[in-house]
Amino acid sequence: MTLQAAEIVVRPIVSEKSMDHTHRGKYTFRVHADANKLQIKQAVEELFKVEVVTVNVLTTKSKEKVRGRGRGRTIGRTSPWKKAVVTLASGQSIEFFEGV
Repeated sequence: MTLQAAEIVVRPIVSEKSMDHTHRGKYTFRVHADANKLQIKQAVEELFKVEVVTVNVLTTKSKEKVRGRGRGRTIGRTSPWKKAVVTLASGQSIEFFEGV
């Protein structure tokens, strides 16, 4: 299965920790579960016109969620998803993150 660049990079992760890493040239994205490091690197370079130095990938585990108390209580799980931390070459940045 071949994935397009827009399918590989699902969305950026905007959190306090990920925004702190942008000052060091590291950007965090939610990526397709079947994408590998090389595909992620090529997709980020194509979408944002930057040079990627390294890609670190991790899969977040699913967590149990409980809704309600007493009767009518439902128990479910969140779905696992894949996260990529991309390090850019020095002096480069992604403009999308600068305004946040």
